Amino acid sequence: MEILIADLISRFYSFIWPMIRISAFLLVAPFFSLNTVSLRIRVALGLLLTWLIYPLIEIPNIDPVSLEGLSVAFDQALIGVTMGVVLQVVSAAIVVGGQAISNSMGLGMANMVDPNVGNVPLLSVFLLIVSTLIFLGLGGHLLVIMYLIETFRSMPIGQEVIPVDFLRFIVEWSSMVFLGALLLALPIMVSLLFINLGIGVITRAAPALNIFAVGFPAMILAGIILLSISMTSIAYRIQWLWLQSFDTLKTGLGLS
Repeated sequence: MEILIADLISRFYSFIWPMIRISAFLLVAPFFSLNTVSLRIRVALGLLLTWLIYPLIEIPNIDPVSLEGLSVAFDQALIGVTMGVVLQVVSAAIVVGGQAISNSMGLGMANMVDPNVGNVPLLSVFLLIVSTLIFLGLGGHLLVIMYLIETFRSMPIGQEVIPVDFLRFIVEWSSMVFLGALLLALPIMVSLLFINLGIGVITRAAPALNIFAVGFPAMILAGIILLSISMTSIAYRIQWLWLQSFDTLKTGLGLS
């Protein structure tokens, strides 16, 4: 019985390390980190994934209460959080792009409290819903889980991870927040700019025309029409952002 208990304790200690990496990823990654995905589901999914990959990887015997154990735990959490942050850059780009479109239309004050991202414009919430559907349609939830499992081969447990390299990698990729937002919002913003210039010319030619009574409704109506026309290109651009995030994740973590 003493041998059996010692063996169970040893297996439990080795079970902790992949569980930390998987749990950290599920807490940060898109879709899995949504409040609609309850904590019980995330814990159950983390246990299931850990149980499935546990026999397939080599796990060193490390004491979790030692200094080495704390270092390994930090490395595993860093890998999982880094993968989630790389994917969250796409969501941040969509939020910024939706905010830019809303400000151009005159809907900058029409905000909604999203429990996942905070106080954001309505268009950003709409684009996030579209982005989530595209992410699931591409099979992104399965692809990122596959990448997560592959990291146990490219970055085995116990291997030293240099935080500076991860931070530099995140900073370089984070520029996509602004680039992706610009690519999403630029066509509609330019179109609304020309419409705004036209309204300005009309107001200059007819000073008696009330710009507040005519300009704001016209900009909102034009923005809605342009958004409905541009939804196909916006969806393709969101798809491109997700594919870029998958490629970046694969390259940055050294996955084959």
